Order: sequence, then structure tokens, then C-alpha cells
Amino acid sequence: MFSKILIANRGEIAIRVARACKEMGITSVAVYSEADRDAPHVKACDEAFLIGPALPAESYLSIEKIIQACKDSGAEAVHPGYGFLAENADFARALDEAGIVFIGPPASAIDAMGSKTMAREVMEKAGVPIVPGATEPAKDLEEARAQAETAGYPVACKAVGGGGGKGFRVAMTPDDLAEAFEGSGREGMKFFNDDRVYVERYLEDPRHVEVQVLADKHGNVIHLGERDCSIQRRHQKLIEEAPGPHVDEEMRERIGKIATDAARAVGYFSAGTIEGMQVGDEYFFLEMNTRVQVEHCVTEEITGVDIVREQIKIAYGEELSLKQEDVEINGWAIECRINAEKAHMNFAPAPGPIDTYDEPSGPGVRVDSGVKAGSEVTPMYDPMVAKLIVWDEDREAATKRMLRALDEYEIAPLSTLIPFHKTILQTEQWARGETCKDLTEDKKWLKTTDPEDDSIPEPAEGEAEKVARDYLVEVSGKRFDVKVIGEATGFAATNGAAPAAGGPKPKREKKAGSGGGAGGPVLASPLQGSIFKLEVEEGAEVKTGDLVCVIEAMKMENEITAHKDGKVSKVSISVGDAVASGDPLVTIE
Repeated sequence: MFSKILIANRGEIAIRVARACKEMGITSVAVYSEADRDAPHVKACDEAFLIGPALPAESYLSIEKIIQACKDSGAEAVHPGYGFLAENADFARALDEAGIVFIGPPASAIDAMGSKTMAREVMEKAGVPIVPGATEPAKDLEEARAQAETAGYPVACKAVGGGGGKGFRVAMTPDDLAEAFEGSGREGMKFFNDDRVYVERYLEDPRHVEVQVLADKHGNVIHLGERDCSIQRRHQKLIEEAPGPHVDEEMRERIGKIATDAARAVGYFSAGTIEGMQVGDEYFFLEMNTRVQVEHCVTEEITGVDIVREQIKIAYGEELSLKQEDVEINGWAIECRINAEKAHMNFAPAPGPIDTYDEPSGPGVRVDSGVKAGSEVTPMYDPMVAKLIVWDEDREAATKRMLRALDEYEIAPLSTLIPFHKTILQTEQWARGETCKDLTEDKKWLKTTDPEDDSIPEPAEGEAEKVARDYLVEVSGKRFDVKVIGEATGFAATNGAAPAAGGPKPKREKKAGSGGGAGGPVLASPLQGSIFKLEVEEGAEVKTGDLVCVIEAMKMENEITAHKDGKVSKVSISVGDAVASGDPLVTIE
């Protein structure tokens, strides 16, 4: 077995791999950027090497620096986790040339599955059902129109090298195609350095069902059942569960065969995932992720298989430790992604510090996190803070356990998706096992996930400043939590009550922004990020809801719209500018 493995990643997945190494008696090596000097994943590993500044291109995406860290540390193999270089065939080849084992599939498989069009062509030849559409990128808009007519509207424009919801645009009608095609190509170039786009039929509300596969270098291929990942925003997953709520034994066997056939078709080994779309009894191949998935944890919980450990064994040349007939599905598992986002603001990224961090525990609860109290979530990286996973005997029981665990989870003052998860898991749509697309795309419903607003209105002219404080009050032996709002001066004397032990400091009033929320002329940025696109100029007439600009933050593009009707009298930003939350964007008179 390997004696030393370098983990070319950060956050919770780096910690997950480090734990597997520890249990296998393997020395783990962390790499970190200047922004991650004190990150938990650095301390979780036995050794650590600085590889560059915060910018991913100069650290976690630098093949040269990671290979040099391997040489400096004496690491025999590299585990890439997910994201960054995990699905980069050039990285796999560079490691091979340096005599370092890549804990993943062969570069040829990454190449074949990394191109959406090539993957579709390979799968079609192998007899795997694909979504109707093109298997070659469109040369121009006219060819895209022809592909769309063949596939049938509505259609999806997809970047050839896309993934994670990037480079994915929908055209409901022919009039929408130009914007979708151009937008998909632009995102493809930005995130994958590839502006090629192809067109396929858009399935409006399918279930997103994927199958976990394991394959070794000796020709053995098995699947570990399916996961349902239908709860998404912007085509990016939020909640995953296993098994699928609408998958019976017949379908499980059928899509399991599709998945193993797909893996064999590209000579695959390592852990991988076949992603597909379930429409009734039909199942279509979508793509193959040639890496460990974020949501691998739910499969581990229902099968008892350590997927990361199997990856390492396969890379070393060992045969799979189990056969298909050994795989048993037991109980139900649910995973909630705890992202630094504000769901009530259309999932706006919310980077910031973490002062308080207290994880849930108890039977059937697992937390894979990459933070601690004192950590800061920066806009440089993915918004995921942690993954909360629960297991129980069935879906209803697992849902109740997840709600209990979410109640116990305390992260402050960072805004996360915990309120969103608590709200959606109590809906009838979730109970019926629906995709909940009607909720995640409904801005009015999303506003209902806003945590209780404890802000204090600005005092009227002549009034004293007010603050809020929490108290514990006992009446006839029963305890009550009471919030009292009073003047800052002499506040402690209120009703002779004592502040809650260890309670928060008095909360000062939150100043209303100068933007749309207050009805003022200035539209302020709701988040920290950089201006990716500017859609207005001074003198332009806009209506409420018109697109003003696009802010990129935490690997997401966020559309900022006009908060009122009027004329743009001032534009305070340019493309490429960095903005902080509250910074003025435009003035609308």
C-alpha cells in the first residue's frame, strides 16, 4: 500500500481523504494557499506545503506547484478530491510522467467523459440511452438552430466542457436560442477555456438520478445503487438522498446496468458516477463524473462501503473488496449542503467570518465540514461550508432526524442555507418526493426561508438609540426566552430581569441600505464579488426587475436587477470591479 498520499484539494473533502489515510496507516500531505494557512484541512494532515496565493489559478489549480509539492514531500500518489484538478486529464498525465500515481481513472476516460459531446457519442454507440440532441458541437448559431429543430423545443444549450451547472442555458422558444447559445459559450470559455456549445432537448422537470460505480484495474465493475439529487438551484445540487424515492427494484437493476455498461465502454477504473435524468419509467444518460462526488456520503451510509478507501485500494492495484451480489441497500440517507448563501435573496453568496460553530450529533448524524469557529469563508472558493448527512430506517424517519440535526446546527454570524433546508423539508412537495423545482425557482417562496429578522428600526428624529437584548425569564418555574427592545442608556434595568448567561451582546440597529429595499435611488450590492457583466449605462430607462449587472462570487453568477422604475442617473461600477456588500452599483432616479 502507499506510504504517503498528497491531497490536492481543500475544505471538507481534503479532511475526508485525510481521515481515510489515517485509518489505512498512510501519511497524508496537505497543500494550502495563503488564504488557507489556518484552515482545518491543513491541521488534519500529517504534513502541509504552501503552494501559492489565494487565487486558485496560482495555487490549487497549478499542476506544476502540486507536482513540486509531491516531490518535496515524497508523496507516491495524489488524491484530487472533487473540483479543481479532479477531472483534468492533463493533470493525470503529468502525474504519470512524474512517476506519481493519480488516485482516479485513466486520462483517456477523463478525456472521453470530460467532453459532453464525446461522452454522448460513446454512450450512444454502447447502447446507453441519451437525451435526444446533437453529439457534435454547433459551429455557429445557425447550426445550433438546426440542432434545436431536430431535438425539439424547449432545448438546453450546453458547454462541451461544462459541469456543475456552468455553461448551461435553456431556450424555451426559437426566440430565446441566440441568448442561450451565446451565454453558454461565454460561460464555457470563462470556466473551462472552451466556448464550444451543443444543443439537446430540455427535459423540463425530470428527476436527477445518478448511479455510483466502482471499477478496478482487473475488469471488475459494480454499482452501489442510486442517489436522487433533484433538489437544485441553478442546476447545482442542494439536497441529495439515497435510495431514490421513485426508483423501484426493477429500475435500480436497469439503471445499474446502464451505469456499469457506461463505465466499461470507456475502460474506467476508480470511483465514478453516471448521472442521468429519470422521466417516469424512462432513464437518459446525462454525463459521467470521473471523480468522487460531493454526495458520495449518502451512498456510504446505506451500503456501508467506504468509497474513498476503495478509491485508494484501486489506485494501488488491488481488486474490489466486494462483488455486485454483496451490495445491500439498508435504510435511507439524506444530505444537506450547508452553503454560505442567502436563499431568501435568490441564493446570493454570503462569504464572511464564523464566530460561533457548533455541529449537531447523536444517532445517525454525520457532519463532513471544512471550517471551525474562527474560520472565514472567502469569496475565492466554493460556498459550501459543510455537508450534514443523516441515516434512518426510512425516508420519513430520516427527514425527521435531519430536521432535528438542522435545529442543533449553530453557525454565526455567517448566513447559510440551514433555514432553507428546514423550510423545504417540511413541505408537502418534499413529503411526496417531488423535485421542488416550483419552490426553488419561486422568489416569493424563497423569501419565506428568511431567518427571523431581529433588526431594530432606525429611531425617529429626537428618539434615543434602541438596542435588543435576550433574557431568560422564569414564571411559576417555567422558562421563557424573551427579547426586549429598549433604549441603549440604562437598558440593563429593564424590568429587573437578568440577561441570559452567555447570551449575545446587545444588537445594534441594522442600517437600511441605500438601495432598493429602502426605496431610495441607489441600488446597492447585496453581496461581495466582482462585476462580471454590466447591462445599463447612464441615461438608460429601466423598469423594476430589469437586469442591471451580473456579480460573480463564490463560483456563481448572480443577476442584480433594478429595484424601481426610472432613469439611470449614475453608474458607479465597471466590468472587473471588486465590490463589497452595500457598495453602490447604480443610481436610479
